[in-house]
Amino acid sequence: MYSKKLVNPSEIFSQIEDGSTIMSGGFGLCGIPENSINYLEKFGPKKLTIISNNIGNSGKGLVKLLTKNMISKAICSYVGGNPDLEKKILDGEIDVELTPQGTFAEKIRNAGAGIPAFYTRAGTGTEVEHNKETRVFGNKKYILEHSLSADYCIIKATIGDEFGNLYFEGASKNFSPLMAMAARTTIVEVETLLEIGELASEKIHLPGIFVQHIYKGEGYKNEIEYLKEEDH
Repeated sequence: MYSKKLVNPSEIFSQIEDGSTIMSGGFGLCGIPENSINYLEKFGPKKLTIISNNIGNSGKGLVKLLTKNMISKAICSYVGGNPDLEKKILDGEIDVELTPQGTFAEKIRNAGAGIPAFYTRAGTGTEVEHNKETRVFGNKKYILEHSLSADYCIIKATIGDEFGNLYFEGASKNFSPLMAMAARTTIVEVETLLEIGELASEKIHLPGIFVQHIYKGEGYKNEIEYLKEEDH
C-alpha cells in the first residue's frame, strides 16, 4: 500500500476544468465535504454538472457554487428549501434533472458496478417518465434509467487512513461510498487521518481502492448539530 495523502489539496482542485461533472456526498448538510466545496469555490471552475442529493441548504454547502454561477446543471432528488436554486430554475439559468431518491442512489450504484442502465417502477405515470424508454414486465410498466458516473467525486468521512480506507459516522455515510465507486477520481476529506494500517479492518466502510486522494479537513462547523443540556 502507498500513501494518497494530499499535503496541499489545492494541487488537485486547481486542476478541475470547466465543464467537469462532480458528485458530492451528503444529505442536506449531513456529511457534506465542506472543505472540498470551499476549494472548488476558491478556484472557480465554471459550467459544472453537480450530482448530489440536494444542492446545498440554508445558504450553505453547494449553494456557494450556485451563487457564484459555477453550476450549469444539477442532477438531484430534492430542490425544496433552496430559494437560490429555485430562482435560477425559474430564470432558466440552470438545468435541473430531478430523480426519485431511490432511483438516484441506484443510478450511482449501477455505475460503480459497471451496469449502464436498469429498469425501475419508480416514477411511472409521472413527469419522471417523460421522454424515457419504457417496457412491460409481468403486466407492469417500468422505466429505463441510465446510470450516473462522474469525472470527480468529493466526499467526507469521519476517519480515514493514508491509503484511503474510510469509516463514516452514522448517517454521514449516506451516498458517499456509492459515489466513490462511480467516479473516475475520488477526493476525500476526513476529520481524522491515520497512517496506513491504523484503521481496524472491521471499521472500514469503503476500501481505499476506490480513493485517489485524501486529506485532513479542518474548521468543521457541523451546522445541523445542536448541543442540548442533559436533565439531571
